[in-house]
Amino acid sequence: MKIFYFCYNISMGVDTIKCCQNKKSILKIESLAKVLKKISEPNRLKILCFLKDGEKCVCDIWQCLKLPQNLVSHHLKVLKDLNLISSKKVGLKVFYKLNQKMVKKYLKLLKKALL
Repeated sequence: MKIFYFCYNISMGVDTIKCCQNKKSILKIESLAKVLKKISEPNRLKILCFLKDGEKCVCDIWQCLKLPQNLVSHHLKVLKDLNLISSKKVGLKVFYKLNQKMVKKYLKLLKKALL
């Protein structure tokens, strides 16, 4: 799949922000696009929303979403691979929580790209 990048200028008074003028900004936009694509799946957004109130057991997550455990595990793996969530095992249970630092990082990138 080929991704096309459109260079454009956003006028802000005297200053002009060029969105794809250097490799660093292009890489940030690519990274952000990958994250947005993966979290746009509704069940993944529901998981992130469910975890915003704190750490939850995987058994609570799949029961809340009313999805099969294996499907929830797949979504959790995708989110964990993005480093948006972390897990810890306590006995036989696995608990997940949001990685606030990464969430804030991606929100900051999105804000820079759009505002």
